[in-house]
Amino acid sequence: MVLVLVVCVFPLSAFADNSYADTDYYKDYLSQGEWGGTDSSYLLYAAKGSGADIRAYMTVSPFQPVFEIEDAKRTAKKLDAKLEIIELDVLKDERIKENSELRCYYCKSLILKTIAERAASQGYFTIIDGTNASDKSEDRPGMRALKELGVLSPLKLCNITKEELRKRLKEAGLDIWNKPSYSCLATRIKAGETIEPERLKK
Repeated sequence: MVLVLVVCVFPLSAFADNSYADTDYYKDYLSQGEWGGTDSSYLLYAAKGSGADIRAYMTVSPFQPVFEIEDAKRTAKKLDAKLEIIELDVLKDERIKENSELRCYYCKSLILKTIAERAASQGYFTIIDGTNASDKSEDRPGMRALKELGVLSPLKLCNITKEELRKRLKEAGLDIWNKPSYSCLATRIKAGETIEPERLKK
């Protein structure tokens, strides 16, 4: 997920009652990279509930199953949130197609830069994502991309775990609360082996 700052403030209390709850988070107009999973769905739900002006973005690439796109659309509609779909052929980037151990880093960087550019053109400038307190691997290539691009992770900042956000989604009546976690389709191909679209469909 991904959100952004412009004029007002976005209270962390929208996410959790903890030591950060009395602090204003950098937000007002929010652009969010929406993936259709539980993390991003809760982030969108909390932002909407806080009264923030939020816009969700989802990049569509060969690495995603079709149902992820449909789930994102359905959730955004239920939350009455603006969702913009961005077509992005990540395999045009040879560094991603080569499938080295840094593939995730290159892919995440491309996705976030694409969303950031679109969001900025519409007045949204600070990006947040759905990384939560259960995501412990700070050294993962994808995490490196988040840090380099200044992406903020309010769920992690508020120490909200995967279990907790599923609980909150269920209490909110959102049926996505028990959606299983799905891996990127690129993980089906061994590192070092070139990624071809046909292989992703197997």
